[in-house]
Amino acid sequence: MDAEAGWKQAGESGGKGTGSGRKEEGSDPGEVLERRLKEISSELQSSGFWDSSQRIILQSLRKPFMMDEDEDNIPSLEKLNISENFQCVSFGIGNFSSCSVAKTQMAFLLLLLQELQISRDCCFVFDPVFSELELEVLCRLGLKVMAENEEGKHGISGVRTLFFMVHCGKSLYNNLLWSNWAPETLSKMAVLGNSFRGIQDRMPSKIFQKEYSYIAKILPATDETPFPAHPQYMEIFNDTSVHCFPSSKLKELSGEIWKLPEEPVYEENEEGQLEIIRKSQKKGICTDFEANEKKS
Repeated sequence: MDAEAGWKQAGESGGKGTGSGRKEEGSDPGEVLERRLKEISSELQSSGFWDSSQRIILQSLRKPFMMDEDEDNIPSLEKLNISENFQCVSFGIGNFSSCSVAKTQMAFLLLLLQELQISRDCCFVFDPVFSELELEVLCRLGLKVMAENEEGKHGISGVRTLFFMVHCGKSLYNNLLWSNWAPETLSKMAVLGNSFRGIQDRMPSKIFQKEYSYIAKILPATDETPFPAHPQYMEIFNDTSVHCFPSSKLKELSGEIWKLPEEPVYEENEEGQLEIIRKSQKKGICTDFEANEKKS
């Protein structure tokens, strides 16, 4: 599929920002940034990494996002037909106007929406560090910027959802799982982000079980498929996996783990900091996003 296809034409309005990553005299910074994203998308599509990674994503999604819920009746890889009643949520992509890693991740996200035939107005994004320029470009691209910092606590309200969360903090993944802590909900979502098993392997078991209990509890019911290794994109997508939670595996978990899930609480590190940016620290800007009904 052509990287240029479906790319929304930028508007004429200018915008202030922290930088576009590549300055061109007399050019609107937003237009320069959009052009650079298109260039990176073309580079991605011509690489073996895109072919391998998008195939892994499609193979991982085809079971949990089957419209008829029949996990044994796997559809054609080429036509998943999941665009209806399906959305994407992106957390923590970073400053894609100035950071090359974040810029490539944003280009990858746009390609993925195109590949899965997900309308851009069904892709909701948030990062409390987004600059004014980045917010403007996201709006011009047709993506929806969330109205507030949910700290990863985003309930999917029964809508099949792919979460794009590359290199996010462990707390965000844990919060996301807590917000959707029910078999019928988890089976309708997938998480593209840091390897859950890698998180487990790199932490003392006691700390992992205590501070990231929802990741720990869901691991036995998780289908995790790692991204391919590629020298050009090693830093950008290292330790990245696609995580799905098949109904058949969720049914095997003890019924006790679903009862009265407690909201996660995190302790500050030695420097008095947390992995996530709290709501009170910085808020996003609403650009006509209507939040799904949140878990009370």
